[in-house]
Amino acid sequence: MLDADALWPQIMGMSDTDITEAPKAATEASATKIPKSETREFLGFVVKLIVTVLLLRTLLFAPFSIPSESMQPKLLVGDYLLVTKWNYGYSRNSLPFRLPLFSGRVFSSLPERGTVVVFKAPPSNEVDFIKRVIGVPGDRIQMKGGQLILNGAAVPKKRLPDFLVPVSENTHCYAPQFQETASDGAARCRYPRFQETLPNGKSYEVLDMMTIMKDDTEEFVVPPDHLFMMGDNRDNSQDSRFSPEFESGIGLVPVVNLVGRAWFIAFSTDGSSHWYNPISWFTAARLDRPGTGF
Repeated sequence: MLDADALWPQIMGMSDTDITEAPKAATEASATKIPKSETREFLGFVVKLIVTVLLLRTLLFAPFSIPSESMQPKLLVGDYLLVTKWNYGYSRNSLPFRLPLFSGRVFSSLPERGTVVVFKAPPSNEVDFIKRVIGVPGDRIQMKGGQLILNGAAVPKKRLPDFLVPVSENTHCYAPQFQETASDGAARCRYPRFQETLPNGKSYEVLDMMTIMKDDTEEFVVPPDHLFMMGDNRDNSQDSRFSPEFESGIGLVPVVNLVGRAWFIAFSTDGSSHWYNPISWFTAARLDRPGTGF
C-alpha cells in the first residue's frame, strides 16, 4: 500500500530536508525584507533626548555661570550653579531663546526679600544677571552712608571677620590695598565683611570696602510688578541703585524679567585649567564650593 505522506514530496520533487528547512528559510527571507534600521532608532533617540532636555530646561532647571564679582562673598567668578524655574512662574524671559510663545507671566508669584534670583537685566532684557532681592512692590529703599534703609528702618548690619579669597585667574583684588600675601606665600584678597538681616529674618553676608557714590542715594519706591535688586558686593555691583539711562545700571526690574531662583553651586573652578592639560581640570576645581545652597 502506498504511503501518501511519503509519496507527496517525491511527486513535488522535494526531499524531507527541503520540507524541514522551508519554514526557516521563509523566516530568514522575512527578516531580510524588513531590516531593522539602527540609524532610524538612533535618530529617534536623539530627538527624544533633545525634547526632554528642552522641557527640563524650560520648566524645571537652568544652568548659570558667575561672570563677575558683584555677588561676593556668596558667589565667585567660576562658580556654576543650577537655577530652578518654577518658583515665580513663566514668561518669555524664562524660556530658552526668549521664545515669544505668550505674553505676560503665567503662574506668577513674588520672591521674598533676601532671595538670590536670575533675571533678564533692563534695559536690553537680553543678558542674564544674578542679584539679591531687597525690595518688593510698595517698599521704600534708601542707602545712607552705606547703611541699607528699608521702609524707614535701618537694616541691622553686623561686622564679621574679613573675607579672604585666593587670587586666581578668576579672582582679582578690587584694589591694590586689598591684596596681601598669605603665610604660604600665595596672594589673596582681604575684604571687610558684614552680615545684614532683613525684617523677614533672612540673613546674608555683604562686602563694604570703601565709600562710593551709591553709599548715599535718594529714596526709591518700588512700583507694582517690580523688584529692587542689589549685589552683595556693594562697592562693585551695577544694580537697582543705578539708573539704566545715565549710570549704566539696571534700575527697577520688572517681575516679568525673572528667570528663576538660585538653587545650589554644582561646580567651581579658579580658572587655571587648560583643555590640553587634563590634570589641570582637577587642580583648578574648588572642591569646597559644590553643594553650597541658597
